[in-house]
This record gives sequence, C-alpha cells and structure tokens, in this order.
Amino acid sequence: MMRAQPKAFTVTAITRMIKSALEEMYPDIWIEGEMSGYIHHSSGHRYFSLKDENAVIKCAMWRSVGAYLKFEPKNGQKVLCRGDITVYEKGGQYQLSCKEIVPVGIGPLELAFRQLFEKLSAEGLFEEARKKPIPEYPARIGIVTSPTGAAIRDIIQISKRRNNTVQLIIYPAQVQGDGAEKTIAAGIEYFNGRDDIDLIICGRGGGSLEDLWPFNTEVTVRAIAGSRIPVVSAVGHEIDVTLSDMAADLRAPTPSAAAELTVWSKQEFKERIEGLVYTQTQRLKSQVRQARQELSGLLQRTVYTRPFDQINQRRQYIDQLTRLANSAGKNLFERYRNSLSLVLSRLETLSPLKTLARGYSVTRRLDDQTVVSSVKAVRTGETLETIVTDGRLQTVVNKIVPET
Repeated sequence: MMRAQPKAFTVTAITRMIKSALEEMYPDIWIEGEMSGYIHHSSGHRYFSLKDENAVIKCAMWRSVGAYLKFEPKNGQKVLCRGDITVYEKGGQYQLSCKEIVPVGIGPLELAFRQLFEKLSAEGLFEEARKKPIPEYPARIGIVTSPTGAAIRDIIQISKRRNNTVQLIIYPAQVQGDGAEKTIAAGIEYFNGRDDIDLIICGRGGGSLEDLWPFNTEVTVRAIAGSRIPVVSAVGHEIDVTLSDMAADLRAPTPSAAAELTVWSKQEFKERIEGLVYTQTQRLKSQVRQARQELSGLLQRTVYTRPFDQINQRRQYIDQLTRLANSAGKNLFERYRNSLSLVLSRLETLSPLKTLARGYSVTRRLDDQTVVSSVKAVRTGETLETIVTDGRLQTVVNKIVPET
C-alpha cells in the first residue's frame, strides 16, 4: 500500500502565510536599536539595520515617508523606529517598514538642527566676514512674512511711528508647516530680482521649535546667505535662535526690534541734523571771534597805525646801503689801481728794452730768429741779426773765437 503524499506548500505560499501572520501580529510597533549599514539610495529610499548585542533586523523607509525626516540618520546612532513588520518575499526576510525614526536621548529636530549647522558652518555660511552692512537710511524694505500674522502688524505700526516715508513691500509667505521654507526662499528671490529694494526683513512671531522650523531648513538658510540684498532675520522671541538668524546679515531678536533697527527715525534724523547745524554754527562763531581778535591785534601794529614810518625807515636804510656801496667801490678802485701801478713798474724794470738802453744787445740767427747764446750755435759765414736800443744790425760771421 502506497504511503499518502504529505501536504506541501510552495515557497511562495508559505512566505505569504508568514508575511500575513507577521503583519497581523506586529502592526505599528516601536523598535529600539543601533543604526547599522545605513544607505540613502539614489531612488530616495533608505535601507539600514537595527541591532543590539544579540540580534539584527532589516529596515526600510520609503521615499514618500523619508521626505518628512527632519534629520539624517548615521551609523552607530541609537534610534527608535516605528513601523510595520513585513516580509520581503523575494529575499525571504522579514523587515521593519519604518514610518518614523526618533533619535534616543535627543529630539529629532534638535539633532537635525545640529547636523545642518555643522554642514553649513563647514561651508562658511555663518562667517561674519561674508555678511553685508545694513544700509543706514533705506527707502524701500522688502518683508517676507505672513501677511496676517502679528509680526507684520508690529513692523507696520513701528515703521509708521518712526518714519512714514519708508516704503514697506510685503511678500506673503507661509511661515509654518510643510513647504513653508519654499515660500520664504521664493520671497527672498523675488526681492533680489528687483532694483528698488534696499533691505529685506525675513521672519515671524514666536512659537514652538516645530512652528519655527522653516527658518532652520537648508532651503531658507541658503536663500538668505545667497541674497545680494542685506537680510535682517527676525524670528520668534529673543530666546529663539534659528539657523536663519546665523546666516542673516543682522539678527533682530523680534520682528518689532527689526523695525526699530532698520526703519530710520525721522525725529532722530531731525535732531541729528539740528545738532550738526548747532555744532557747526558754534564752531563758525568761534572762528569768527578768533579772526576778529587776530585782526584787531594786527590793526594795532605800527605798520597799520603809522605805515609811512616803515617806508621812511626802509628809505633811510637804502640810502645807508648806497653810501656804503659807493665808499666801498672807491676804496676798491684805488686798491686795484695801486696794485696795477706796482705790477707795471715791475714789468718795466724787467723789460728787455731797459736792458738794451743800458748798452746791451741781443743777437739772433737771421733764418730762424733763434737767440744766440753760445758760439757753438753759429757757423762761419752765417748771417746774424743784432738788436740794439735804436735799431738792428746784420753781420756775417768771419771768425769764431771760443773762450779758452
């Protein structure tokens, strides 16, 4: 007798039975563990494992859910995950389909704040060196905020009180909830596309960390940091500090304070001008008084009271110099004339003509006029010329008698 064939399940069937049983038994549960093998796929889905000292469970978070994740998980991080236990049929593995991830020991928003701060700080978006100066007298101010919130009412009220000539242009933005950061960034971009805006105020009134979260997003922070127009951040109350505050060119503790800081006071400007006018008037008066005193002192001098005395003194001085010059010229002329007479006398004494007058003569060769001073310089038959005091003699040498 043949043995009955046992009932068998296909792999697919048993996997689906296990899948159905697990999903019915463990819907929407929380699991705590350490993040491991985290992958943020290019498809937008996230895959990772949760482990403790004894076991590991695979997890997946689909793109549609992960888009609302406020922070980026990291390996080694302790987290709480909420989701449904499901079975991946092709792999024959059970896994947690995550709906929410919460870091253990720190809130997700606070963790997201820290992570984004570190990322943007490394890029230099919060450095003081890149911040632009705030114009002292803006004519048109763009405001990115909710058109119905308390913040815009405070800004308008203070602006009218300080200076009703400053124009406020409001860009109606969503400042709370999903997608609010995109409308805030769009408002900043809109004002940067205009040429008549001097300053941008971006903010809202106070609220919880969740309410203020659009001002802690990367979209908003990059829009503020990339603005060519100076941006004043005015978010929440004084104790609230957002990443937008850090990226802005100026942080105002409240929207009201932003209006006080940026809308220049007409009354203060008037008082400042009056103060400058008064200061300059007093300075000018002081200069006039000093000039008058100096002029009065000058007019008391003799040169102004008796001007001809100075002229006469100068005339007398010129006459004195003239007499001295004449006297010095005469003395100098006499001295030079005496010197010249002495030189002429000496020259006359040394003159060859004087020597000739005393009976001496000078003999020289006729051909080259060379003075004969030795018998060796002439030859017999040579013609010589002898100069005496009253004429010249030409002689022919017949005989040469040297001294012995």
